[in-house]
Amino acid sequence: MRKKVLITGFEPFGNDTVNPALEAVKQLEGVIIDDVEIVTQVVPTVFHDSIKAAIKAIETYEPNVVICVGQAGGRTQITPERIAINVDDARIPDNQKNQPIDEPISEDGPAAYWSTLPIKRMVHHMRKDGVPASVSNTAGTYVCNHLFYGLMHYLTNHASQIRGGFIHIPYIPEQTIENGSPSLSLDVIVRGLKTVAVIAATEKDDIREIGGTIH
Repeated sequence: MRKKVLITGFEPFGNDTVNPALEAVKQLEGVIIDDVEIVTQVVPTVFHDSIKAAIKAIETYEPNVVICVGQAGGRTQITPERIAINVDDARIPDNQKNQPIDEPISEDGPAAYWSTLPIKRMVHHMRKDGVPASVSNTAGTYVCNHLFYGLMHYLTNHASQIRGGFIHIPYIPEQTIENGSPSLSLDVIVRGLKTVAVIAATEKDDIREIGGTIH
């Protein structure tokens, strides 16, 4: 039976006119790899509205796996996130000028949720395919972490059979012409996301190998 993976990508935010997550989503819509079908959803870079958009897509597509993707400028690798924390602390306003500071995402939710994706297995296979990748232990406190937490809160309480998590990706080269920040080509990012979609849909258990950091 074909497995379905929902991948979400954010709209551009801040001073950026491009978001690599959105550009990747455009290329992934409708892709079928073996018995895995990818469906996609654009989500607004807006607190709360991003969660609503993702939940609507989950209820529409009824996927087996949900992978939310966001931009992490300055990172050099594709980084599956390990944990989402229950706090909004926005360094900059979102696209509707909301800027929550030290506010819980859910008043009755736990302090954090773990990803239910096989994050180390995904990193292993991306590296095997020549894609720079590593595990990340912080999704920040902006809309990316907000969506990650909201996704896991929803799945835990309403759709526990669906696996979910979040992946941060670097800038693409066109965003770094003036500032010299690290970047990955969109082709490499899309290739990495195809790999993680297949692994997340077909491999239940994670692997045990070094993926932590000293700080």
